[in-house]
This record gives sequence, structure tokens and C-alpha cells, in this order.
Amino acid sequence: MPTMNLVPATVADYRRIAEARLPRFLFDYADGGAYDEYTLRRNVEDFKPIGIRQQVMRDVSNIALGTQLAGEAAAMPMALAPIGMGGMFARRAEVQAKRAADAAGLPFTLSTMSICSMEEVAAVSDRPFWFQLYMLRDRAIVAEMLERAWALGVRTLVFTVDLAVAGERYRDVRNGIAGGTSAWGKLRAGALSYAARPRWVMDVGIKGKPHQFGNISAYVPSATNPTEYRGWIISQIDASVTWKDIEWLRGLWQGKLILKGILTPGDALEAARVGADAIVVSNHGGRQLDGVSSTIRMLPRIADALAGSGPEIMLDGGVRSGLDVLRAVALGASGVMIGRPWVYAVAARGQAGVSALLTRFHSEMRVGMALAGIDNIAAVDRSILDLDEVPELGPQSKAPRWAHALDNLRQDTSVQGVA
Repeated sequence: MPTMNLVPATVADYRRIAEARLPRFLFDYADGGAYDEYTLRRNVEDFKPIGIRQQVMRDVSNIALGTQLAGEAAAMPMALAPIGMGGMFARRAEVQAKRAADAAGLPFTLSTMSICSMEEVAAVSDRPFWFQLYMLRDRAIVAEMLERAWALGVRTLVFTVDLAVAGERYRDVRNGIAGGTSAWGKLRAGALSYAARPRWVMDVGIKGKPHQFGNISAYVPSATNPTEYRGWIISQIDASVTWKDIEWLRGLWQGKLILKGILTPGDALEAARVGADAIVVSNHGGRQLDGVSSTIRMLPRIADALAGSGPEIMLDGGVRSGLDVLRAVALGASGVMIGRPWVYAVAARGQAGVSALLTRFHSEMRVGMALAGIDNIAAVDRSILDLDEVPELGPQSKAPRWAHALDNLRQDTSVQGVA
């Protein structure tokens, strides 16, 4: 079946259509990961051996998926993750995705590096979105952006903490996004790539303007294209950031604070100490340090470390189905964030694609819970999993070895990096 005529049923289907529609460099930017992309693959593959136990003869006539994420009602345990340059994948894509998320009753997270500004996205509806931010060298800009977000009704800040340096992606080097390419490489990544996708050129390249980074355009008035905005962001990355800076942020931001990019029990405990309301177990979608663990493998260790007494735990990276969502919830997450899936869907079918994708996730979760004999998402825990093939993800112990670590850390003022 020709890709353009494919009726998408899975994330992989939306990915195929997105690849056929997007200029090569844009598809690779969304699809790629750091270096050899080992962690990128592991994020997806490590979900597969985690079996779900089928249990029969239970009353599952009324499945309840509703929950809360960071204190906000959600129709299922899922939020749309922040995506940089989202508006390059479909015309005003952040606006389209926000509308789809609103219709589905889910939180939408706007990236600092979005094409659509926070003001444009706020105009979609009265439902507040979540806003994602980095710790920039210019702290005055950080404070000003937080003030802008607060004035628009944003009450949940997703702060990315795994960007001490920018990760390197071979695909971006080959396509010229990372700079340093030859004249032929620039032509191939630019004019030739666009010429191969005339539909994208008309719908996004022309009708989707302006292609500014809406949230930071006032701070980079000389920038004329996404590459120049990206260069400014890279120049603003602050490698000196420590937990002390997060304490400063916590004092500045009065709403919910979610720290995204936590991948070890120790960092989860630090996040609890500085007052994070929630964390996202994340390796930046495999886009930062290749070779680190997948997020689903680290999730139960972090859940055991916090032992229910720390911040709420979410997860991103590798979630490709409603069954993956159930696996994550069973291993200790309150919910998940999806990034690439909604980008593929919006690139393939716009707002309708995102809505259909979210409906598919919802349906897969309902079927999975019913056949596992569970009628309420609140009852999902490790007991629904068959972990024989992955013993390191075995049943939660009654006394996790990290159980008292949080209290100890709170009392210990000599932890490295804490003044």
C-alpha cells in the first residue's frame, strides 16, 4: 500500500507517513538520537519483554482511565511532551496539537523552542498548558519568560535538567543542521530537500509562516531562520547549573514544578529535596547521551528510591502504545509523556492525526486493562505484570533499600553540590 494512502493504526504507521511528507532534515531531526542511537532504540525495545498478565472472569464492564497529573485532571495517564521546532512539522503544529490535547482532556506542554509563541497557544482555549523551560545563562530572560507564562495562566512548569551541554546527533551533522557541512551538503539539506516535498513547502513552508521561535524571538531580533535560533539557544546553555539554581527557581516559581531529565535514584532524591512537585524519568528521548539506560529500566529503581514519599513520577521515552502506558504505570509512574508519537501524527495528518492517535492510545489501554482484569487505572501496579523474563524489574520489595534515603538526604546538608 502506498504510504500516503495508508490508514494509520500505530505510531509506526504515522512515522512512515511523516517520513514521506517531511523534508529529510526535518524528519531526521525529530526521529534521530545521539551518536549511534543505541539508547534511542533501547527506549522502545525495553518495553517489549515486560509482559502483562491476562486475568479472566473479572467484572470489567466499566473501565476508568481518568487520573491526575501534577494536580491536573487527565482523561488518561498521559501528557503531550514539549517538542522543539514543532511548527516546522505541520502548519502551526503546536496550536493543532493543543487543540487535540484539549479535546482529549490531556495536558499539552509547550517547548521554549516552539515555533508558535506561548501567547498564540494560550489563545486556543481557556485550558492552561504546561510550559517547558531550560536554565539559560541570562537568568533575567528565565524570570521574564516565567512571568509571561504565569500571566497567560500557566501554573505547571516543566523544567529540563539534562542539558548541561547539547547532545550531538550524527543525523543532524549529515543534514547540515549542526553546521559545518559542505556547499553540496547545504544544497542537499536545503533546496533539494524542499523540492522533494512540494506539499510541505506549500502547507508549512509558505502558509505556516512565520518560522520564528515565538517564545524567544524578542531576545534574538537578528535571527531569520530556525538554525540561527537554535544557535542562540546553544549559546545560552549553562554548564555551571547545579541544584542550587533549581532552589532559586523553586523560590521564583509559585506553581507546580516538574523536573524533566531525571535518570538515577540519587538525582530523584535531590529533586525531592529541592521541592520538585514531580519528576519525569527521561533521557531526552535518547537525544543527549547515547549509551545510558532506557527510561523504563530506570523507572522501578527510582520509584523504589522515592518509596511513595517524594515527588510524583512520570516517564517519557519509548512509549509507543497504550500497553506501554500500562507498563509504565505498573512500574511506578503516575503517567507518561509522549513526544515523537504526536510529532509523527501531526506531520502525517495534522490535528486530526493527533486526535486519532490519542484515541488509539485510549482504546489500547481500555482493552489492556479489561483483559488484565483491572477496571480502574488506580489499581494498576506490578501485580499485573509478568516479569519472569526481566527479573531486574521484579516485584517491589516490602522494604526497598532506598526507603529511608529521602529522609536521610533531607537531613544531610553535606551532599555534593549542596551549599
